[in-house]
Amino acid sequence: MSQYLVSARKYRPVRFDEVVGQGHVTQTLKNALKQDKLAHAFLFCGPRGVGKTTCARILARVLNCENVTQDHEPCNSCNSCQSFNNNASFNILELDAASNNSVDHIRALVEQVRFQPQQGKYKIFIIDEVHMLSTQAFNAFLKTLEEPPPYAIFILATTEKHKIIPTILSRCQIYDFKRIAIADTVKHLQGICDQEDIKAEEDALHIIAEKADGALRDALSIFDRMASSSVGEVTYEGVIRNLNVLDFQYYFRAVDALIAGDHAQAMLILEEVFQNGFEGDTFINGLAEHIRNLLVIQDTRTTALLETSATWHQRYQEQAMLASSSFLLTALNIANQTDVQFPLARNKRLHTEMSLIRMAHIHHVMEVGHAALAAEKKKPKSELIEGSPSRSTPPAEDIQPVPPEEEQMVVNTFQPQLEHSAQTKAATSEVVEAEPVSDATPDSPAAIPHAVDKTVPPSKAKPSPVGGSLKSLSSLEKAFILKQQEQEEVELDLDQIRAVWEEYAEKADSPSLRQFLLDAQIKLQGERITVVVGTQMARGMIQQDTDLMPFIREQVRYPNLGMLLEVDTSLAPERDTSDDTPTTPREIFDHLGEKNPMLYELRKRFDLRIDPV
Repeated sequence: MSQYLVSARKYRPVRFDEVVGQGHVTQTLKNALKQDKLAHAFLFCGPRGVGKTTCARILARVLNCENVTQDHEPCNSCNSCQSFNNNASFNILELDAASNNSVDHIRALVEQVRFQPQQGKYKIFIIDEVHMLSTQAFNAFLKTLEEPPPYAIFILATTEKHKIIPTILSRCQIYDFKRIAIADTVKHLQGICDQEDIKAEEDALHIIAEKADGALRDALSIFDRMASSSVGEVTYEGVIRNLNVLDFQYYFRAVDALIAGDHAQAMLILEEVFQNGFEGDTFINGLAEHIRNLLVIQDTRTTALLETSATWHQRYQEQAMLASSSFLLTALNIANQTDVQFPLARNKRLHTEMSLIRMAHIHHVMEVGHAALAAEKKKPKSELIEGSPSRSTPPAEDIQPVPPEEEQMVVNTFQPQLEHSAQTKAATSEVVEAEPVSDATPDSPAAIPHAVDKTVPPSKAKPSPVGGSLKSLSSLEKAFILKQQEQEEVELDLDQIRAVWEEYAEKADSPSLRQFLLDAQIKLQGERITVVVGTQMARGMIQQDTDLMPFIREQVRYPNLGMLLEVDTSLAPERDTSDDTPTTPREIFDHLGEKNPMLYELRKRFDLRIDPV
């Protein structure tokens, strides 16, 4: 059996021009060679597999090459280049700091610096993974790195620059390597396919490049595995099967169903995904990336950010024309929230399905918002109150469609007015509000409360198209207008608020909370009450009481009423100095310490602190 070389070794660049995706580094090094302004110490840093060690070897080869080309590339034919290619060069030494990271190893390297090169002008030391050196080894290396002999050049390479001590960084010229773009990786893989006579589909190479995440070495390793599995042919189906990647077709089909508002079809597609062995978070993350690509391609200025093959590029363009930007933004926000809350969900399948259902009914929420916004514009200014919608709803046939540029405002139209009233019950007998979904966001459709008209008999009420998350979308505008009318008819009265405050305080279960509420000073500023207390403890207990503000809002019939807590230490009750009973944590600790001095030793040994009140 012949000795096999993997592509990462077989096609390792031997010239600066062959390095992929690092033109800013290779051009700078070539200019330095051209002007004969070469530093004595270099630091190459960046992600794995992007060419740091490769550029270090090429630079070392150029420095001792006997026949350097006009564009400052190694000739690869002289004695120096051939000896390096055969691992027989005594002037280019490589050290793996991951396994040679002690002081003794660095001292041995420093001893070799004393000897001049046997042939050529320079003696080059390449130290890979230099961040693995110990602090003592770094300190032993400082003096030599700062003032080496004129023939010694050090090239350090690392993936974690932040672990290198600043005294080393200040002695080196730092070159930052970047992740290799998907297009550059695909082009390089296509070149290898041509040399190896391997047939490869462009879509398959794109999947390999995306999976490599900017590391060319990883891309070449994956490519070798795919070429071996398909015997000289790399296909899209084979790549997604072997790499366990979800086919893009599922995302296109799912988004088509979401745009059409067909949540049943979206759930069936999700079932296919589960049947193929993929988890819900994998599908949601891929769907979020797909929606992001649709959003990117809608604007000609950001089309370049879409890194995909020409086949998929055309599909993205066709689907992006069917969806509005506001729909994509809301769906992207729902997908992001689903991904964040996925680890906490007990029923992960239901959690994923609910996100698809909410996405499928985004258009229904927008239509209601469009109608309300159009009705407000239709009404004469004399009949409108500033900052509130119209008191009457125009007939459906009089409602004009809202221009596309105003679609972004639709979902957020009602939210600022209702965000403080999520936990409040309706004051009228006709309308009962339901609280919004707890994990909803301002941009998501679930953030808009819904209303149910009690005048409609339960037997005649139509079922909700979304289940529990969005009920009776047709009555949303009516509920909002009724709530605005109710609030506009109420004027806040400070005396009434104080009376309600005292009523709640008398019913408080905790004596401490009751006293704190009675001692607090209340001021009214617009739609917000300012509560001033004397201690941080009082502020914390009042802030943790979640029933206080809903009770006050319901009693004064003002759902948007807010509260601001402030601390004024001058209002704190004065202590009776004649009483020697300890009250503060410090006094209690000292009192106990007098009885048992071992408490002081315990506090000192475990470095404990005494929290203030």
